[in-house]
Formats: sequence, structure tokens, C-alpha cells
Amino acid sequence: MSQIIIEDLIKRFRVSERDAGMWGAIRGIVKRRYHTIDALDGVSFSIESGELVGYIGPNGAGKSTTVKVMSGILVPDAGRCEILGRVPWRNRTEHVSRIGVVFGQRTQLWWDLPVIESFDLLRDIYRIPRAEYATNRDEFIAVLNIEGCLDVPVRQLSLGQRMRCDLAAALLHSPDILFLDEPTIGMDAVSKLAFREFIKHFNQERGTTVI
Repeated sequence: MSQIIIEDLIKRFRVSERDAGMWGAIRGIVKRRYHTIDALDGVSFSIESGELVGYIGPNGAGKSTTVKVMSGILVPDAGRCEILGRVPWRNRTEHVSRIGVVFGQRTQLWWDLPVIESFDLLRDIYRIPRAEYATNRDEFIAVLNIEGCLDVPVRQLSLGQRMRCDLAAALLHSPDILFLDEPTIGMDAVSKLAFREFIKHFNQERGTTVI
């Protein structure tokens, strides 16, 4: 059964143009010019339950835009997007309770809080049963080797440390689907390999669909 169905997905962005220099900036205030960028132009695919799928392409190919549509952050201009039988942006609360998302360029952790306090807040937000939360938390701390990060404010972590903590945070509520958008950005080769091995292990052990 397909958990993810994408058919003829289209998303366009209207971007303002501005000439170089001060006079270009002034002219841009008086009379704005725009052009349209086709971020997604007829994208189609489907993913079955439990699959581990790589979604690859050059910069600007629309990978991040696709993930944002599937996670309910963006609404497409046309096409079909069904995740777990529902349209992501029509019931965000129910949708986000069933998915996990890791963005390499942003975090769901709280910058000024220690990592463990962010985890505890996510437990309350997702209403995770305490026994399930403790089991998942302890497993991810051990496997992702983040014990030394738990009492450190998120803003003080290296990018690689933060990404491992973000991955743990995205999985605390045992999502059915995990979306990854450049999750290994800033990591060295060894950390990237360990990260990928964890994703592979998690997919095999839990049956979570990963893209």
C-alpha cells in the first residue's frame, strides 16, 4: 500500500527582480518587476510502506520544496499529494503527529535550552506516553552517541551534533514516515556514515518509511 502518492505536482514562486546598485534599489521600490520560478513542474512518484528511498537531484531541482509540500509546510499550485491517506496541509495537527522531519538548515529544538529539555517539551507536545518516550529517548541517545550533548544549550552544539540531536527529536514520537532534507550537511565523512547506518537500522527495525 502506498503511504506517499505524488502526482503531477506543480509549485511556482513569484520572485521580485532588482537592478544592481542604489538606483536599482530605488527603482525597485517605485516599480517592482517579478519573474516566476518553477520549483516543481509535474513531479510524480509513489512510495510504499516501509521503503527507504533516496530523493536526489542537483541544487534547485525542487527536493526541499517537495519535502515541504509533503510535510504540509507548503501548498502546491496543482497536482495531488496524499500522505498516509490524507492531504498534508488540510489537517496539519493530525498530519504532523504521524511524520518526522529533519531539515539540515533549520532545527525543531529550542536554541537556548539544553537538548534534554527540548526532548521533554516534544514529549508533551506530541503527548508521547512516558514509557514509550523513555524507551525511544534512551535508545537514540545511545545509538546516536549524543549523551554528552544532553545538558548543552542547542546554540552551543556543532552542526553535526545538532543534526544528530534533531534526528533523535524527530523520532521520539515513533512516526510512520521520516522526511529528510540534507540531514548530513556539515558532517564529516565518519559522521555521515554513522548517520546513514542509523537511518538504515531504524528503517529495518521499526519499518518506518524514509525519504
